Amino acid sequence: MSPYLPLVLLLASVGAACAVPGVFLLLRRVALVSDAISHVLLFGIVTAYLLLKQLPPEWVGTDNDVRGSAWLFVGAAASGVLTVALVELLQRTKLVKEDAAIGLVFPALFALGAVLITLYVPPKAHLDADAVLLGNEVFSASPDAALVPFGVPIGPRAAWALGGLFVLNTLLVLLAYKELKLSTFDPELATVFGFAPALLHYGLMTCVSLTAVAAFDAVGVVVVVALFVVPAGTAYLLTDRLSWLLVLSVLFAVGGAVLGTLLAIAIDANVAGTVAVVLGLLFGVVFLVAPRRGLVAQVLTRIDQRRRFHETMLAIHLLQHEGTPEETDESDVAGLHRHLHWLPADVTTVVKRAERRGLVTQANGRLTLTEEGRAVAKGAFTA
Repeated sequence: MSPYLPLVLLLASVGAACAVPGVFLLLRRVALVSDAISHVLLFGIVTAYLLLKQLPPEWVGTDNDVRGSAWLFVGAAASGVLTVALVELLQRTKLVKEDAAIGLVFPALFALGAVLITLYVPPKAHLDADAVLLGNEVFSASPDAALVPFGVPIGPRAAWALGGLFVLNTLLVLLAYKELKLSTFDPELATVFGFAPALLHYGLMTCVSLTAVAAFDAVGVVVVVALFVVPAGTAYLLTDRLSWLLVLSVLFAVGGAVLGTLLAIAIDANVAGTVAVVLGLLFGVVFLVAPRRGLVAQVLTRIDQRRRFHETMLAIHLLQHEGTPEETDESDVAGLHRHLHWLPADVTTVVKRAERRGLVTQANGRLTLTEEGRAVAKGAFTA
């Protein structure tokens, strides 16, 4: 077995777990909440650590190292939900918008966590801001961090945890698919149907918090935020269907994580940073070449619209003078540039395209509308 396989599996599991809730963050236009939650986890971890130190020694063990306590996980997840609640509270005042509320809440909680670390957490506790922010994916994928049931190592503990969260997130989405879909696109109608959009919202944010907590210690904040947002944004450029959006988001997340990890190994670079770069490159490629929403497709659409506009203008001009004494002069190809105020070269190009579309026919230097051309001209007036 390749020594790098555990690392690849770890990053792939992180990508899959983050991609599912990331779709709903994007659709609800709260993608930056993932960034806020990922940062304020520091505050939750420190708060839980300080609370645990107040408990009797027999509850938390005789040593001072509580890194492995499940209560740290709970505290971190709770801080994410607290962030969402505070953002909602500020937004409901109507005094600040949602983006401003996020910008107010998460720096304050993050800074408070950093201050608490400086004041109350001793160095020997092995709880510091660098470890929380940057993570250590190499250690998380090492044999020392493997899950060893019955003495048999079966892969990184973090990979199994995040794989479990991916399954949990997927099951929750499948079970509440209709409710999540309706509350995402039409919260008012969801309320009328009794779907409790607020409960669904906080349930979704709890999933985001749990996933972020499990992921950020292993791979760091930057790649966690990237995996929440970028795969969903990339998939959104390719489809409007929620089901396909979820599938494509997971595929882009896992694919970007695997490619980024392999590239980082090949060039001996930071894994988390390389994964984030690869995800950005994937988004850039799709942004350019997506069939309908891609930049190239939009440019081609605008060019086609401009061409059709000129062809329609030509048809309208011919229709307006059809059956009039001026028809002979107005339909003369050689004189059209004067009547339409176009360059002669543009007239030649537009006439050729109109002939190919079957809008006009040309005989002895004069243009005549076809039935299709007449319909296009009349349709422009009724549109």
